[in-house]
Amino acid sequence: MNHTTVRRVIAGASGSPAGLQALRQAADLARHHDAVLVPVLAWVPPDSARLPWPELRAIWKDDAWQRLWQALDTAFGGLPDGIRVQPAVMRGQPGTVLTGLACQPGDLLVIGAGRRGVLRRLGRGGVAAYCLANAHCPVLAIPLPLLTREAGRGLRGWAFRRRLDPATAANLAGAKAAFQAEHGDGRTRRSRGSR
Repeated sequence: MNHTTVRRVIAGASGSPAGLQALRQAADLARHHDAVLVPVLAWVPPDSARLPWPELRAIWKDDAWQRLWQALDTAFGGLPDGIRVQPAVMRGQPGTVLTGLACQPGDLLVIGAGRRGVLRRLGRGGVAAYCLANAHCPVLAIPLPLLTREAGRGLRGWAFRRRLDPATAANLAGAKAAFQAEHGDGRTRRSRGSR
């Protein structure tokens, strides 16, 4: 795809770390190609099997717009400067919405690749896998930022991925035993009347 063929850069705007990275990259590409940036947030009602009242649909759609503006604020501090932006909120599954919207000549779809965990590989995959398999235009899958990949899912995720050397493990075990000796093992609770 050369410099003159990109007319719209469509980006998923879920607000996730991968989605924010994809939004930033999509804005840079739109600026470089003098194209329109189309940040899209797809939403599905909580119980999409039944058609809810129009008032509820309106509330859910307003909530989706708020989440889109929040994602744009997080990524850019508002709308990005120097490019044309056409934000969109559409009802439907994210992969279906994104591939359905990115169907014109000159479209480029930019998505966050997200996390590739064990459950994702065993299951049906995610939005990125769906878009890569079903899009009718070029797709650019942006990986998670390095810091996000390293951070994982909080302290528990870090602890499960790190193997402790024997000395550190022995120190932790000793500290835990000392704490339990002083405060109990944490399994016993005071009754309400003993405070």
